[in-house]
Formats: sequence, structure tokens, C-alpha cells
Amino acid sequence: PTFYRVYKKKNTEGFQSIPYIVALFSAMLWLFYAYLKPNGSMLLTINTAGCIIESIYIIVYLIYAPRPAKIYTTRLLLLLNVVVFGLIVLFTILFAKEAKRATIVGWICSVFSVCVFAAPLSIMRQVIRTKSVEFMPISLSIFLTLCAIVWFFYGLLIMDLYVAGPNILGFLFGIAQMILYFIYKHARPNVAPEVDLPETQVKVTIQPSESNV
Repeated sequence: PTFYRVYKKKNTEGFQSIPYIVALFSAMLWLFYAYLKPNGSMLLTINTAGCIIESIYIIVYLIYAPRPAKIYTTRLLLLLNVVVFGLIVLFTILFAKEAKRATIVGWICSVFSVCVFAAPLSIMRQVIRTKSVEFMPISLSIFLTLCAIVWFFYGLLIMDLYVAGPNILGFLFGIAQMILYFIYKHARPNVAPEVDLPETQVKVTIQPSESNV
């Protein structure tokens, strides 16, 4: 719904790209983890789909974002999803023993999964400041909460704490977003107060011109 709105209005309005860039980076890390982990086919499939979806979101954002937001998003995308991810892959393969690679990447994945769930904190702060939920759709909060629950139980099922652990925090953040939504759903947004400008009266006197005959 968020990016349909962006596409329809041809404007990103107050939406930010950070949550989607971080989510793409997290999905890329989980793909790498699934590649290193035995029997990681489900993680591989789901995070491939995640990478595709997040990439589409970011492309749409870049098309309709104002120039400063485009520059910031492009720089962050290159830094995080190209440079940092490339360094993680390079150092893991070159310097970590094969038996330890999945463990190392698993810890990294857990940390950035927490970052994905914490990324909407900026939007939550904006909701509290403006008392408006315009840029925090409830459908996204519900989806993130349900997703965290599913991944938590999947992690328990396969006995993978790297998968299960971060989703506890994801569940809590999702609940917090929904609570904020219902608190400010009917609140009156903060708007700049109207200022009465002083009235200035200008008195113009027109004198008849004297003509000499």
C-alpha cells in the first residue's frame, strides 16, 4: 500500500528509504547465511524473494524521490549493500575457517535483523512528534509482527537461535507500532500556528497639480 501510494501520487512525501535499504541488506546477509548453512533451502528461497521485493521498493523510491533524497539513498545503498556486504563476504571466506563461517555470519545476521526491526523507530518518533500516523500504515506493522512470530517459531523448529532470537525484538517493536497507531489514529496532527500579520494602513494623498497658463 505504501508504494502504491507513492506510485499513484508520483511523490515519496514523508516516507523514508532507510527501512527498505536495511531490509535489503538483511535479506542479502540471510542469503549468504543460507548458502553457508546445511539445509538452508527455505531461508534461501524466502530471502531471495525478499531481495527482489525490497529492490523493487527502492527502485520506485528512487524514481519519485526528490533529488536530495535520491542522492542520500544511492550513497547509503552503495555503502551498505555493496561495500559493507562485499567486505563481510570477502573477510568471511578469506579469514574464517569453513566450520566457523556459518556461526560468524549467523551472529552478523542476528545483529542486522535487530536493525531491520529498529529501523522504523525514526517513523515512530515522527508519529509522536506530529501526532499523525499518516506515514506509519497499520498494515505494515501487522505484517511485521506476524512475520516476526512466524520466523520465531520457525527458528525454534529448526533449533536455530540466530533466526529465532532477533524476532523476539521484532515482535515487541511491531506491538509498539500498533499501540502508537491506535493512540494517534484519531489525534489531531500538530500544525504550525496561524500568525496574524499586522495590518498596515497606507494613506495616499493626491494633490492637484498647478498648471501655469
